[in-house]
Amino acid sequence: MTADISGTTALITGASAGLGSEFARQLAAAGCNLVLVARNRARLEDNAAALERRYGITAEVLPADLTEDAGVAAVVGRLSDPQRPVGILVNNAGIGLLHNFEDNHISEEKKHLKLHGETAMELTHAALKGMLERGSGRIINVASIAAFLPRGTYSAAKAWLVSFSRWANLAYGKQGVKVTAVCPGFTHTEFHDRMGMDKSVAPSWAWLHAERVVREGLADNERGKPVSIPSKRYKVVAAVARVAPARLVAGPPRKPTQGR
Repeated sequence: MTADISGTTALITGASAGLGSEFARQLAAAGCNLVLVARNRARLEDNAAALERRYGITAEVLPADLTEDAGVAAVVGRLSDPQRPVGILVNNAGIGLLHNFEDNHISEEKKHLKLHGETAMELTHAALKGMLERGSGRIINVASIAAFLPRGTYSAAKAWLVSFSRWANLAYGKQGVKVTAVCPGFTHTEFHDRMGMDKSVAPSWAWLHAERVVREGLADNERGKPVSIPSKRYKVVAAVARVAPARLVAGPPRKPTQGR
């Protein structure tokens, strides 16, 4: 990051671990104050205290389940507060479903779709008004390389998020609000462990580190790019996916972790 964002308040969802925690760290290092959102209050408070000590910023915690209307409403309220403007929004909260569509309960699928699509849309809508009034703002929607691949409802939800981000960046970029969909591939975080996926299905070269994903995503957002695909290897994957037959780019099959 080269832009001076010191003193800007950044709200990050899914901030207790993984990419959300890394977004919080890099933005704090740049001098941003933080609003950290996730379900686990204890982990949020630990992260907030550590970031305040290390970087001398202020970090507010906002525990909320963003698959529930009440949780979304709480974050919308914080984003809409004109007395405490949020200049950077990172829609990072996400969940994965291990099994095939026909084997998942439809209630799980509905929560999955709400979190990745509807919630990101609501929070973006809430943040936009103040950003447009101030003539500046940054919104990062954490999507996935899966958005370019035929990989079930996760791919479908992330494809919507990419399309939404492309449109929003085009619509609001000239008014000072930059919107970027960050599309990482396999990344070393807790995400796959929480969903119980056997991580050996992906070769070692396919795995990225959270620090790189966030660093490249923030830089691409600063440059006003609507889509950020960290690493050359995944840029190639996205390019091939546009022209290759779907059966060839569907990716490895999902396999549960042994014993789960």
